[in-house]
Amino acid sequence: MLARVIETIYWMARYLERAENIARLINVNSHLLLDLPKGISPGWEPLIDITGTREQYLGLYTDFSEAHVLTYLVTDIKSTASLRFALNAARENARTTRDVIPQEAWEQLNTLYFYASDYISYAQRKTKRFSYLNTIITYCQTINGLLADTMNRDAGYLFLQIGRYIERADMTSRIIDVRTKNLLTQNNHLEFHPFANIQWMSVLKSMTAYQMYRREVQVNISQEQVLTFLLKSKVFPRSIYYCIAEVARNTHPLPKSEAVLSLINQTLTSLLSTQASDLKQQSLHMYLDQIQVFLTQIGDELDNTYFPSGQASKCIDPLIKNTLSSVQNQSL
Repeated sequence: MLARVIETIYWMARYLERAENIARLINVNSHLLLDLPKGISPGWEPLIDITGTREQYLGLYTDFSEAHVLTYLVTDIKSTASLRFALNAARENARTTRDVIPQEAWEQLNTLYFYASDYISYAQRKTKRFSYLNTIITYCQTINGLLADTMNRDAGYLFLQIGRYIERADMTSRIIDVRTKNLLTQNNHLEFHPFANIQWMSVLKSMTAYQMYRREVQVNISQEQVLTFLLKSKVFPRSIYYCIAEVARNTHPLPKSEAVLSLINQTLTSLLSTQASDLKQQSLHMYLDQIQVFLTQIGDELDNTYFPSGQASKCIDPLIKNTLSSVQNQSL
């Protein structure tokens, strides 16, 4: 299979996964704001931090109002963090590989794109928002199901899986980082304690992890247990460990995979050797930054090894580039 084709499939998977995650984040945040008193409500600002594009956002808006954040995260085609941008990029990548992916998957993605565009104003309407975003999530999951059930298990499918799980691990690390920073700060104050469970539940629900957490852990929600589950679970498909292990599993059959697998193994070793109880506010933030750097390095190694010479630099994802730059600046 041509390197150009597998690169396109890889990015299609990443953007489709990102669209689903953005839709879920907005829905969960909308519900969280209804459950918490105004005095401790995180508002909409954390969603911008999760995308790692605060500087770009502040270049357009002076506040973090609901209307402005939703415009930036849903409707603005120029915003690299927006749902519209991700769906447009996923559709464009799919369009150029229509002879490789199943026709039914292309039709569903095309339908999703037009649905999201035609009803995009629903995102700003509280009575319509949940239904609109939930439909987008359902479409994304339907497309992933079609791809999983009907694609040949060749290089194209391997890169589809690699792209999906790198993106998923990246988003999980962002959500944990931003949400727990807010939680850990508030937990120092006794008046916030009655609402701690609600907020930790929102972290789990941001990744549709609440029910599986209760089934696996079978104890009351706590900071240490939630972090352990989302960082190290070997059975939950949105934990960072599981995602990176899936990247390894799909990379292993590829030729010249030694360098990529070496980076992946470093990341897995770091995850297994880290105890959630040792991760306080600053150390947790630094640790998750390092995970994001590892993920970016894994993506760069894939670019260098499997994608066309020079092509990767032309289509480098702006969201990843912005986040990596932010992490590097914080470490200086």
